[in-house]
Amino acid sequence: MLQEAVYHRPKGNFAYAYDAETLHIRLRTKKEDCSAVTILWGDPFSWEKNENDVWEWHRDQSVSMKKEKSTSLFDYWFGEIKTETKRVKYAFQLEQKNETAIYTEKGFFVDLNTRTNNSFFTFPYLNEEDVFSAPSWVKDTVWYQIFPERFGNGDESINPKGALPWGSAEPKPNNFFGGDLKGIMDHLDHLVELGITGLYLTPIFKAYSNHKYDTIDYMEIDPQFGDKETFKKFVDTCHKKGIKVMLDAVFNHSGFYFPPFQDVLKNGEKSRYKNWFYIKDFPVKTKPKPNYATFAFTEEMPKLNTSNAELREYLLEVGRYWVREFNIDGWRLDVANEVSHDFWREFRKEVRAIKSDVYILGEIWHDAMPWLQGDQFDAVMNYPYTSGAIDFFAKQEITAEEFVNQTVETLVMYPKNVMEAAFNLLGSHDTPRILTTCEGNKEKVKQLFTFLLSAPGTPCIYYGDEIGMSGDMDPGCRKCMEWAEEKQDRELLQYITKLIALRRDNGVFGNDGELDFIQYSNTTNHVMYTKTNGDDTLLFVFNNSSEAISITKPHSLKGKKLLPVIDTNMKLDEKELKLAGHEVLIVAVV
Repeated sequence: MLQEAVYHRPKGNFAYAYDAETLHIRLRTKKEDCSAVTILWGDPFSWEKNENDVWEWHRDQSVSMKKEKSTSLFDYWFGEIKTETKRVKYAFQLEQKNETAIYTEKGFFVDLNTRTNNSFFTFPYLNEEDVFSAPSWVKDTVWYQIFPERFGNGDESINPKGALPWGSAEPKPNNFFGGDLKGIMDHLDHLVELGITGLYLTPIFKAYSNHKYDTIDYMEIDPQFGDKETFKKFVDTCHKKGIKVMLDAVFNHSGFYFPPFQDVLKNGEKSRYKNWFYIKDFPVKTKPKPNYATFAFTEEMPKLNTSNAELREYLLEVGRYWVREFNIDGWRLDVANEVSHDFWREFRKEVRAIKSDVYILGEIWHDAMPWLQGDQFDAVMNYPYTSGAIDFFAKQEITAEEFVNQTVETLVMYPKNVMEAAFNLLGSHDTPRILTTCEGNKEKVKQLFTFLLSAPGTPCIYYGDEIGMSGDMDPGCRKCMEWAEEKQDRELLQYITKLIALRRDNGVFGNDGELDFIQYSNTTNHVMYTKTNGDDTLLFVFNNSSEAISITKPHSLKGKKLLPVIDTNMKLDEKELKLAGHEVLIVAVV
């Protein structure tokens, strides 16, 4: 066996506490290089004398690992240990043909002996407070993201100066259409009918721009959206309709017109707020290049120094205030990877002390394991998971094999309890709309929504994508919501509504089902996976070509009956699965 391919480390996504008495263990090996893997384990303090009267550590239990996932290069093995003492020493016994090896923290051994025992991996103690624990309601939530300035104008009396008639022009970085909180409330029934149970709003606090990521006052609703009384009514109305509310906070940077930064501009080194920011020297300059740290290189967004005690307390109170006073259900944290881990640990403790099941979501676009240890975030915006699907289905830039490999790698990137709360999305206010990415091909959009809504995690739909709205990268993706039904794609809306209902009513469709790829082909450009829980199995088949294809029924499904779950009147061939160009087929396996 290729020992260089074997990998494990006893923390993170390869060894973690799933609950108060269960340890999950993963091991990576070269693809098809091992026929069996066994975890050899025991309590680290379990010692006994051998026949030579020498004390030896006693390994008294074993667990057979199952091959969890595979890519073109690797197999991933999974095992579960239940421990009463909550302490575990363990190693792996790898088998292939006539070869056996013991893999430990110190490398490989040919057999068990005193030196091998002393080299075992150790999970010192399963402390309950270290167990990753996202709010229980999250994994069954379907989110809907709204850019408040562009969803609905419910109160024209608070329109910002120069607001344009609704949808009368293309969106620009500096134009306004008067979207507000009442406009969202007026259309909550649309969300209820769609099946939405969570609402994520981009920032609603007082700010200069239409996007509101340049905060002026974190403690006030922007006047163009309404006031605190309106917001209180908004949250209460959402809750009555079974919809959670998550707000967007920008703690990495403020806006240029944030009063403390204006004070620094005015008073320079004499400003009491000078250490709230990263000022390189005085006087403060914005041109030709700012002499203070910013978000990206944008002088309008000065970076906040969260190590400053006074600023830190101000921002922590922001987190506490909107939970305490308005009963919001979650925080989405902008540019979260550029703020210190220390601040986020304190933030979590403070807001959770007020409401124990607040959902904390960080905006991180890459592997975010350091933020998902149970002490900071419940989830991140899981772009890595859906980027492979977009590259495959929408752009057709990668092969079926590459798509499967990328998806599997992201499925094992995090612990299972982390994946159950992962925030999955196809698009947002920061990306082109998914229909535009698909070059207007609605069948591709259907495939992508099927993939999104059948994935582990908590899915999010960007406003208007469900009715086929188009738009390029910002600002094109921030058009006014289209409320005229004759301009909506009602057939697409109906399809996505059915998918959400399937996820709600059939646990195996969502987080209760284990996703396993069972077939793919670069030649026919199709992929096939199952979602399984006990005796319940759903089969998903995707044709990612423009041509109709016929696929021989997989051997693992021989003798099984396939029943369509979307179009229940569809007749299926007993031997072959026939799909039109870019069609997706969802069937129950019985």
